[in-house]
Amino acid sequence: MTNTNELNNAAGQTGYNRFLLLVAGLGGLLYGIDVGIIAGALPYLEATSGLNAGQLSIIVAAVLLGSVISTLFAGVLADWMGRKKLMALSGIFFVLSIPVIALAHGYGPLVLGRLLQGMSAGLIGVVVPLYLAECLGAADRGKGTGIFQWLLTLGIVAAAVIGMYFSIRVEEVAKLGDASQLFAFKDTAWRSIFWVSLPPGILFVIGSLMVAESPRWLFRRGNKEAARVALLRSRTAAQAEIELQEMAEMAAAEQTKTTTTGARVKESLFQRRYVIPFVLACVILACNQATGINSIIGYNATILLQAGLNDVQAHWGYLLLTTVNFLMTIGGIMLVDRKGRKFLLSLGSAGIILSLICVGLLFHQTEKLRVDCGAAVQSLVTPEQTASVAFNRELAGKLLATHGPAAQALSGQPTTLIAIYSYGDFRAATKVVRSDDKTATPIKIDRESCVPANQVVAFFSNPFANLAAARTAPLKIENALITPVPSTQNGWLTAICIFIFIAFFAVGPGVCVWLALSELMPTRIRSNGMSIALLINQAVSTTIAATFLPTVGKYGYSTMFFAFAGCTVVYFITAAFFLPETKGKTLEEIEEHFENNKNKN
Repeated sequence: MTNTNELNNAAGQTGYNRFLLLVAGLGGLLYGIDVGIIAGALPYLEATSGLNAGQLSIIVAAVLLGSVISTLFAGVLADWMGRKKLMALSGIFFVLSIPVIALAHGYGPLVLGRLLQGMSAGLIGVVVPLYLAECLGAADRGKGTGIFQWLLTLGIVAAAVIGMYFSIRVEEVAKLGDASQLFAFKDTAWRSIFWVSLPPGILFVIGSLMVAESPRWLFRRGNKEAARVALLRSRTAAQAEIELQEMAEMAAAEQTKTTTTGARVKESLFQRRYVIPFVLACVILACNQATGINSIIGYNATILLQAGLNDVQAHWGYLLLTTVNFLMTIGGIMLVDRKGRKFLLSLGSAGIILSLICVGLLFHQTEKLRVDCGAAVQSLVTPEQTASVAFNRELAGKLLATHGPAAQALSGQPTTLIAIYSYGDFRAATKVVRSDDKTATPIKIDRESCVPANQVVAFFSNPFANLAAARTAPLKIENALITPVPSTQNGWLTAICIFIFIAFFAVGPGVCVWLALSELMPTRIRSNGMSIALLINQAVSTTIAATFLPTVGKYGYSTMFFAFAGCTVVYFITAAFFLPETKGKTLEEIEEHFENNKNKN
C-alpha cells in the first residue's frame, strides 16, 4: 500500500509540475503576442481607422508606456499581494484589453487597450520568472523558465502567421475590385487579429487561479504550514523538508543580523552582499538588449531588403527567422539543466559575436560605395515643408549625376534610397525603397511622421527635445543615401548569418536571461530587484529602438552590427568570467554563494 501511495504521489507531483509549466508557458505566450500582434494589425488599422501617423505611433508605443509603468510597481505588488494573484491580475489586464481594442471606434479606446496590454506584459515579465524560480525545484527551474521563453517565441511566430493569413485574405478580396468590400474586410481583419489572441489569455487567468502560491513568499509572510503544503504539490516530503530547513536557516541568519541598537537591519537592495548579484543581473539584461535582438527582429524585413532580397523574399526571411528562434529555443530548454546557464550564455554570446561580425562585413562591402544625395533631395522639399520622392532608375540617375564618375557608375544598376530627416530636435528615417521596384509607392516625408503628437511621446522619443519648436521648424534632409543593391546571393548569405545569430541567441541568452534575473538575487530583494533590472532592460531597448534607423541611415548597417558585436563582447566576458554556475542549486544555495564570497573579501 505504501508503494502504491508513493507512486500516486509521484504521479500527482509530475502532473502538477507539468500543469505549472503549462500555465507559465501561457504567460510567455501572452508576452510574445503582446510584442508581435500589432505588426500584423497595424496596416489594416491604418487603412480604416482614419487616425493620423502621430496617433498610430502613440497606439504602437502605448504598450511600451504601459509596460514601463507596470514594471516599476511589479516588485512591490508581487510582495504585497503574492505571486499567484499578480499572475492572475496580469492575465485579466490582457483579457480586458482585447474587447476594448477589438470593439473600439475611436482613438481613446485603442490607446487604453494597448496600455492594458503593456501593463500585462510588464507584470508577466517580472512575476512569471519570479514565480517559476520560487516554485520549481533546482532540477526543473531551467526547464520551466525555458518553456516560458519558448512559448514567448511561439507567440511572436503565431502573431506573424496570423498577420500573414489575413494579408493573404485581404489580397484575395482586393482582386474582386470592390473598394467598399475591401475597406470592410480590412476593418474586420485588424479586429479579428486581436480577437484570435483572447483564448490564451483566458486560459492563463484560469490556470493562475489553480496553481499554488509561491512557497517562499508564504514562508516569508510567516505561513510556514501553507509553504509546506505548496512545496508538497511539486516535491517529495523529503525534498520539501530540506528546502523548508534551508528557508528557516536563511531566515534565522537574517534575524541575527541586527544594528547596534538591536533593531533588525533594513533589507536594502544596495547592501554590499546584494550589490554583486544585482549588478550581474542588470549587466546581463542590459547586454541582452545590446545584442540588438529587438531591432534585428523588428527591422528584419528592411535589413534583408538592404542586403539584396526582394520584398517577398525579405518577408519569407522574417518568417524563417521567427521559426528558427522558436525551434532553437527547444534546444536551449533541453540543454539548460544539463549544461548549465554559464556554459549556454558563454556559448550563445560567442556565437552572436561571430555572426554579427559576419553580417557587418557583408554590409560593409556595399555600404562603402554608398553616396549621400541629401542636398539634391533637399531641393525637392515643398514650401509646406514636406517632400514626396518617387524613387526609380531615372531619379536615381539624376541624383547621382552631380557626385562624380564613381557615383554615376551606380546609376546603371539597382540601388536603394533611405532618407534621414528632421524637424527641429526630432529625427526620423524613411522606409527603404529600391529603384527597380515598380510597385513601390513614393516616399512621403511630413511633420506628422517625425514630430510626436504630445509631450509624453516626445519624452520617450527625445527627452531633451523642444516639441514646440519642432512643430514649426523647417524640414531638413540630413542624409539621402543611395546604396547599390547587393546580389540575391549576398542577401541570402546575410539572412543565413542572421539565422545563425538568432539560433545562438535562442539557445543561450534567450533561455538563460530570465533565469539569471530570477536566480541571482536573494529572495528578500528578488521582486524589487527584478523590477529595477527590467526597467534598465527596457531603457536599453528603448534607446536602441530610437537610435537604430537614424544610425544605420547615416553610418550604415555595418556600423550598427559591429556596435552590437562590441556590446556582446562585454556579455561574453561577464558570462564566462563573473557569472557563477547556478545549475542544480536551490535559491538558498545560490544566495549562500554570494554571502560566502562577501565574507572572504
